[in-house]
Amino acid sequence: MLDMKFVRENPDAVKENIRKKFQDAKLPLVDEVLALDAEFRALKKEGDELRAGRNKLSKQIGALMGQGKREEAEEVKRQVTASAERLAAAEARCAELEEKIRTIMMTLPQIIDPSVPIGKDDSENVEVQKYGEPLVPDFEVPYHTEIMERFAGIDLDAARRVAGNGFYYLMGDIARLHSAVISYARDFMIDRGFTYCIPPFMIRSDVVTGVMSFAEMDAMMYKIEGEDLYLIGTSEHSMIGKFIDQIVPEAELPYTLTSYSPCFRKEKGAHGIEERGVYRIHQFEKQEMIVVCKPEESPLWFDKLWQNTVDLFRSLDVPVRTLECCSGDLADLKVKSVDVEAWSPRQKKYFEVGSCSNLGDAQARRLKIRVKGSEGNYLAHTLNNTVVAPPRMLIAFLENNLNADGSVNIPVALRPYMGGAERITPKN
Repeated sequence: MLDMKFVRENPDAVKENIRKKFQDAKLPLVDEVLALDAEFRALKKEGDELRAGRNKLSKQIGALMGQGKREEAEEVKRQVTASAERLAAAEARCAELEEKIRTIMMTLPQIIDPSVPIGKDDSENVEVQKYGEPLVPDFEVPYHTEIMERFAGIDLDAARRVAGNGFYYLMGDIARLHSAVISYARDFMIDRGFTYCIPPFMIRSDVVTGVMSFAEMDAMMYKIEGEDLYLIGTSEHSMIGKFIDQIVPEAELPYTLTSYSPCFRKEKGAHGIEERGVYRIHQFEKQEMIVVCKPEESPLWFDKLWQNTVDLFRSLDVPVRTLECCSGDLADLKVKSVDVEAWSPRQKKYFEVGSCSNLGDAQARRLKIRVKGSEGNYLAHTLNNTVVAPPRMLIAFLENNLNADGSVNIPVALRPYMGGAERITPKN
């Protein structure tokens, strides 16, 4: 969320940023919020003057009564009553204006970093670099659910009977592989100096609106009926929420946390052949990383975070590439974002397996996450990135480590989590 003072002083820059994000429908909101802000500040000033005048008049009443000037005192009382009525009306209007301003400010997009490429949607994202050789084997690579079925490792039919579409049962070696990847990712991040955390899997609405836009909230979040609780779509939500309404000592920064959680998503609009199986689902597990830091340190941490994901996938023999997200593909709270995509030998293309985002002070402003510095308090910067999110990650892992006989190689780094096995062999 932008600072109202910044919008007031830089309306043209705010409008230009909206144009760069191809959200021209929001342009009138800038002038609207400026008009509301002007009215709010004028009323607030009037309210302050009314309070001061009321206090002054109240003192006069006592003095007049002490002098026996009852009629004059009664007249002053009438003035105080009229002043109180005007003040009440001004305060009510101020509260109304404040809510309208907040609603609009929650809708205006964050100012994007100057380095972000300008483009309408993800088709205009820019490839930054490839890591590893994207190979296509000389045998046919089956669809990922077919690979899993050969290991008796997935049961989608039973999941549909129990929960409907978008759910799954993982079984046997595939289930173990899933857990092994999560455990390996946890230790990988701990070895890189991050503190391991298991957060709440439900959060209140003030945290939800603090970490994401209204549009994202509607498309993703499941609400618990009758309670002010939402199931998390990613542990980033509760991890950043951990610092809500906190003033943290500057000396303790940065906070670097890695968290495990199940994730729950509506996945509105999900469709298409590559979204069958376990690519787009309502429930999955994920290892996440977040950073809360000083503003000047967030660009450095941004590069460190996405590099962690690249290094993890390469340690599992999965080729990946990084894509710089263009302006139109950035969620409103994001300043800059890089997607990590894994190579799919079956599709002969890359697909998204992680996303790294620098949100600047957007979440901190909404959640009131402040830093106590030597020269006063200031807003922190927050960043997040996917370490690994199986079972989607399993698609890339199985396809890239599949052998012609149907067996799957286990990379050296993962073997301690798979009982020392060098490969797993199909049951069917």
